[in-house]
Amino acid sequence: MKVISDQFAERLAGEALTLCLCWVLTRPDGLQLHITDHDQSVRLGADTFDSGAALDAGRFVQAEGLKPGQAAGAGMLSHPAITEADLRAGLWDGCRVQVWQVDWQAPDAGKRHVWSGYLSEVQSSETGAFEAELISLKADLERPIGRVLQRRCDAVLGDARCGVSADGRTCDQRFETCRDTFFNTENFRGFPHMPGNDFVLAGPAAAGNDGGKR
Repeated sequence: MKVISDQFAERLAGEALTLCLCWVLTRPDGLQLHITDHDQSVRLGADTFDSGAALDAGRFVQAEGLKPGQAAGAGMLSHPAITEADLRAGLWDGCRVQVWQVDWQAPDAGKRHVWSGYLSEVQSSETGAFEAELISLKADLERPIGRVLQRRCDAVLGDARCGVSADGRTCDQRFETCRDTFFNTENFRGFPHMPGNDFVLAGPAAAGNDGGKR
């Protein structure tokens, strides 16, 4: 449930709507922009949202449960801080996005939160137009945390976690190869003795079954 002020609710209930979207863009390197799709700057609290970015809200889809919501946005690269070079370098990828809806005639009346998420990818064209895919904050729940438990090594031969020199050799990441070819079992980054599906599906032993051991 989105909570808005009584004053803003009255503005929404009025016959003439003078609404705009205010975007707060925070790049991974800390650079922050305040822009609006209104044709004039909008003062919201202590922040001034510059006009001219010509961002189109596109659509915002709020997914149920833990599935990440998505949105689509498009517009013109009219803000001086959004440069072609920075876009090509990927500096805007992963940019944090907060979107608010306000009444540009009475911004102090309050605001309504529309979207929180990230710019997953920004693509531009020679004409200066760009398209951006937005992903909600729920996408953070899909990030792998920690290591994957698997029998094979997850290090790359020759890297710091492996600790041996590649010297043009290859490795199939099996424990036996690490032990017999590279003599490097102390740095093996897998779990070779982890029970697999064969253990899970195995039935009780045909003989010597004491009820608790095989």
